[in-house]
Amino acid sequence: MLQGSILQQLEIAHRHSTRPIHFRVYYKNTLVALCHALEDHILTEEGQPLVITAFQRGKWYLQEANRYADIAQKSREIVIIATADAVFAEHPTSQLPNVNLVGLEADDPVGQEWHLIILSPQYTAMVICQELSESDYGSCGLPTSDLERKFYGLWTFEPELVRQTADFVIAHIEKYNPELTTKLNTHKQAVQAAIISPKDVSKVVTRVVDYLQTRQNNLTIPPVLDSNLVSNEIQAFLRMAQLVDLAEINNPMAASEVVAIVETMGQLLDLPAWQIKRLRLAALLHRIDPLQRVENLLTPSASTSYEKDAPSCPLSCSLVPGAQTLRTMPRLRAVAEIITHQTEWWNGTGQPAGLAGDEIPLESRILALAASFQWQVSKQLYSETSEKDVFTQALNECRQQQSTRFDPKLIDILTLLVMGLQQGLDLPLMRTKISRGMWLLDSPWDSHSKSNEKINRYPQ
Repeated sequence: MLQGSILQQLEIAHRHSTRPIHFRVYYKNTLVALCHALEDHILTEEGQPLVITAFQRGKWYLQEANRYADIAQKSREIVIIATADAVFAEHPTSQLPNVNLVGLEADDPVGQEWHLIILSPQYTAMVICQELSESDYGSCGLPTSDLERKFYGLWTFEPELVRQTADFVIAHIEKYNPELTTKLNTHKQAVQAAIISPKDVSKVVTRVVDYLQTRQNNLTIPPVLDSNLVSNEIQAFLRMAQLVDLAEINNPMAASEVVAIVETMGQLLDLPAWQIKRLRLAALLHRIDPLQRVENLLTPSASTSYEKDAPSCPLSCSLVPGAQTLRTMPRLRAVAEIITHQTEWWNGTGQPAGLAGDEIPLESRILALAASFQWQVSKQLYSETSEKDVFTQALNECRQQQSTRFDPKLIDILTLLVMGLQQGLDLPLMRTKISRGMWLLDSPWDSHSKSNEKINRYPQ
């Protein structure tokens, strides 16, 4: 990383933290799609965000200046950072009252970076990358196609991280324009960005995936760029899942803990590696639908309008909104089916298809039980229950729904898992991996890649 760059400051700030940042490589082709999706979301909401963007060079800004004229109409303030080229300041967009240009010196390390920082009352979003140097490309040399240029960094919706990065950029602007820095700090304080709601994040992620897929379909690109686009589509869904967890203060690690539970149950059932891998991804994403809450899964609907439209095949249901978002990506359709049918009941009274017994996909049955058990454990931890009784109480709650909600064979497997936990078994806790995505679909199974971090909030 370049000395004094924003990316380096961010890395240093988190180098020894409990949540170090995982950077990755993006192609320009991918970044264009990501930024266009996030920029266009500004046009659809009324939050009047503060927008800070770095284009490296003025000529890249000029290619997007007309878009930014529209974005300015929906924004509180816009800052355009770039190494000034000819006519950088002459475009009509540059004359708008809420558009501010910052012309960087030729040797400024920020001139090698690509930023898009959005601070809105409804959400935050950020892309921050630094272009690889010629030496970074190694023996392959510089790319011959502009779309194959590589950048190192990350993109995220996390409010704390976005605001911290905005602070670094605003401080960097001070040497160029102290008055603008003061104004931006005032705007930043006025915009009290919250964690994006599940409904809004679904809209943003759907747009991101749509833009990535459109770029994938409309351009003739080499396989490596195609892979980069697909990886970021998966990352978009993982970010959605992460934000859903963060929004639930009393159970913020639900996805990671359910992953650990379903993986262990899969191993006890001796499932093949590919099936466990698919189950892990479904567990990470199992709460992306804001209409699906574990509390709702515990009570069957007495009468459901879904029944008359229920499909004859358990893998053809298309009625659950959150899972429908996943279906926009062909590789995730099987995972979408697992998530859709986690609300089925063993006795056939569940939703959305009224499937019963072994008609319900096995992965859906495992996921439903694991999610319920995890929620019960989380609830017990906040009650008066003694630590040694937490697992027993949670298991008993699940047992009460044996043969009605849950597969009785899986209750037996969960009982074995609980016995292990009571005797000191540690489950590997897997954080939502937002730095990578393809490993969930295409990477070889690697039993040694699991995190050594444990579910240490569970009593032993």
